[in-house]
Amino acid sequence: MNDDLLAGRTALVTGASRGIGAATARALDTAGARVALSARSSDALHEVAGTMTHEPVVLTADLADTEAPAGLAGAALDALGKVDVLVNNAATAARLDTVDTDAALIDTLLALNVRAPLLLIAALIPSMIERGGGSVINLSSVSGVVGTPRRAAYAATKGALDAATRSLAVEFGPHRIRINSVAPGVVDTALWERNKVVPGVVEQVEAQTPLRRWAQPDDIADVIVFLASDASRFVTGETISVDGGMAKTLDLYGGKV
Repeated sequence: MNDDLLAGRTALVTGASRGIGAATARALDTAGARVALSARSSDALHEVAGTMTHEPVVLTADLADTEAPAGLAGAALDALGKVDVLVNNAATAARLDTVDTDAALIDTLLALNVRAPLLLIAALIPSMIERGGGSVINLSSVSGVVGTPRRAAYAATKGALDAATRSLAVEFGPHRIRINSVAPGVVDTALWERNKVVPGVVEQVEAQTPLRRWAQPDDIADVIVFLASDASRFVTGETISVDGGMAKTLDLYGGKV
């Protein structure tokens, strides 16, 4: 990644203590941006920040709290002076039978996956308008693009986020603020470690992915940097699948017939 692609710019990345969020914070830093990293764990954030070079800022926040997004936005503006790029990565997931889904779980998913990103955008948009532009990247999922079993509640939140992305892009496009979503497939992070030990899971994921491998966090982060930069200056309102082709696959009977 070009080390001056985002020179002079600032970014706020939520869920930056691990996985895609940590990789994104590092990639933005490598591209020249000064980054504020947010998550619940201060220690984990400082560990990630320790690998970065452009004076990163650590901001702890639990975005499931109703007041947290506005507080985080204010803290980021105070620390950075401006926020040119917002990456809404913090999220929670759930996979279980729909008949076992209850109101509390749905509320938890909606709070972090939909409410928090919208409130954070609402809090930062005025300063972006004042400065004449910005870029927002929301983290969606393959589950928001195609049907995935036992994930109806989670998929609903990602579908909602993609719909909001389109509406926001139209609303704020006249202010030169671009808003896009990135929809990863299966990414090789700690969250998948317990599933990878299940016999056949690794092979099944690879078989359902035309590029025949799992995504790495950097695969997602590099697309986020592209969307944060002027290289994507005429791209807005899009949900970009970064899944190795998984969402485009109809592999009937494992390709055997």
